[in-house]
Amino acid sequence: MANITLGEKLLQNQVIRFVLSAGAGFLVDVSAYYLFYHNLLTQKTYPIFSFTVRNSTLSLALSFFMGVVVNFLVTRYFVFSESKLSPVNQFFRFISVAIIGFFANLAVLKFFIQYVHIYPPVARPIAALSLFFASYFVHKFFSFSLSLRNHATGTNNQQGS
Repeated sequence: MANITLGEKLLQNQVIRFVLSAGAGFLVDVSAYYLFYHNLLTQKTYPIFSFTVRNSTLSLALSFFMGVVVNFLVTRYFVFSESKLSPVNQFFRFISVAIIGFFANLAVLKFFIQYVHIYPPVARPIAALSLFFASYFVHKFFSFSLSLRNHATGTNNQQGS
């Protein structure tokens, strides 16, 4: 049996790979949020389609989309590569979940900013992390259609022990 390093063993674990892929999307999202909130969107509110949108909300929409694209690409090729769905179907499912996740993030972010009075760039990562684990299971079983039955029998199972 060949010597397997701890790093190689960890990378065989699908959950660890998902944490890394979500981490990449998270870093893009949170970094972009900070840049939009502080440097690019300097007004407190913006008129969009006759609605007034707060800086924090618009920053979230833009940064979240950027993070979702990075997260999808890394998740597709690094985590759930055994999925038999077409990449187009995966992307549309992933985006559907992301839209629901966006509104969940928006609700949690607004709660932290408006009611708990947490500074928006601090509230953003807290909101994202609070929804992380639900995201893994939804993407595994819906976005990439990897059934529990296949994993229970060992078919297409790439998780490490």
